[in-house]
Amino acid sequence: MTVEIEIITAGRPPRLEDRPLEKRIGLVILATDHTTEVDFQRMVASDRLGVYVSRIHYANPVTPENLLRMQPSLTEGAALILPGETLDAIVYSCTSASVVIGDRNIEAAIHAAKPGVPVVTPTAAAVKGLKALGARRISVLTPYTIETSRPMADYFADLGFAIDRFTCLGLTDDREMARIAPDEILAFARQALAPHSDALFISCTAVRAAEVAARIEAEIGKPVVTSNLATAWACLRLCGDDLARPELGQLMTKPYREG
Repeated sequence: MTVEIEIITAGRPPRLEDRPLEKRIGLVILATDHTTEVDFQRMVASDRLGVYVSRIHYANPVTPENLLRMQPSLTEGAALILPGETLDAIVYSCTSASVVIGDRNIEAAIHAAKPGVPVVTPTAAAVKGLKALGARRISVLTPYTIETSRPMADYFADLGFAIDRFTCLGLTDDREMARIAPDEILAFARQALAPHSDALFISCTAVRAAEVAARIEAEIGKPVVTSNLATAWACLRLCGDDLARPELGQLMTKPYREG
């Protein structure tokens, strides 16, 4: 037996707020990425700030040639994040590809879909972070091969940093990079720091280094910047969140300067 249920329309339309959340961050990440979303939910997302993700095609191994192949997908990936709506910042979350493609080319590709939005890359955010910490001499740890690490060494050297020690782990699959245990990251970080360096940079958005950055700092006695820590810091500051969070690392106590 069918019972007819009366459905009525409310007497007035609901009041709509300008946005569900006050601020919103877009993430363009690799299809194979295990780490960026988790890190941003932990460090950035809140009842004030939403994180919205788009994944783009990527196929291992991690080589300069494969990284460069992502460039044509950047505009479409950015366009799929809240189409027709503005963002407060947007991140392209791949450090090695940011070096190969170039920060300015990434910004141009994203602006083709989201004009005027501040674009954050891990490399540019890391540079700002290292400068905010007063670091001029750095050590670098990457999970990549020498071939993929070389452009990154040149990137930082060209921007005026003295590189005291550059260590790579020789991996070619970003899914394996995400499986490096936090205690292993800590162990390799100890070895990677040269005594005279002002700070250690740990590259790769796949590596779970941000979650142990403060532990590494306590062990080595120097500031640590990681790819995801740097982009999270940049996004928070661009959204007006200046709260010092030393439990995440020294960088999260510093102001951010645009330009």
